Amino acid sequence: MSRTRFPRPEAVIFDIGNVLIEWQPEARYDAFVGPVRRAALFAAVDLHAMADAIDQGAGFAQTVAATAAAHPDFAAEINLWRDRWTELAGPAIDHSVRLLRALRRADVPVFALSNYGHDSFAISAAHYPALAEFDRTYISSRMGVTKPDARIYQMVEEDCAIAPDRLLFTDDRAENVAAAVARGWQGHIFERPQGWAARLVAAGLLTREEAA
Repeated sequence: MSRTRFPRPEAVIFDIGNVLIEWQPEARYDAFVGPVRRAALFAAVDLHAMADAIDQGAGFAQTVAATAAAHPDFAAEINLWRDRWTELAGPAIDHSVRLLRALRRADVPVFALSNYGHDSFAISAAHYPALAEFDRTYISSRMGVTKPDARIYQMVEEDCAIAPDRLLFTDDRAENVAAAVARGWQGHIFERPQGWAARLVAAGLLTREEAA
């Protein structure tokens, strides 16, 4: 994506999973129950579909409990999704947190736009203070729509009243960034925090020292 044709952003928008906190459920389950049991669990139970339902607005604890009840052979493991949530969704990506806080010190508005459950986000925000530091927080389960549906980006535009080409958005999923760019947003596919730091410097939002 060209970086020269865009104006200086007026707000920066962070995805959360794999941008501000790690989201690697298979790896966490390897630590919880071992790779053999994890492989059997994920083969038998579509936990990602369960997570999608929660992101779309289904109750967190209720959905996990219902999934566990439907798969009694794996009930204990499924309930770990609820009982050890702050380990499953984490830890924080420290450099990304520093970038968020550097932007705030530079008086750049910082928003979150994430596919996340209402209750699970509240738990995460209580555990990871950076998740409570946004100027505006857009959570899919509260909005009734998930990325990359174009409506969620439209809702952000309407709420913040900032022109699309003045919004700079990062997400680890290329399809989510592409959907934002299709609406005129500036986009960055997050791979490592160092690349995101360089993008913020290139946009004129932070100095190299501030982005370190």
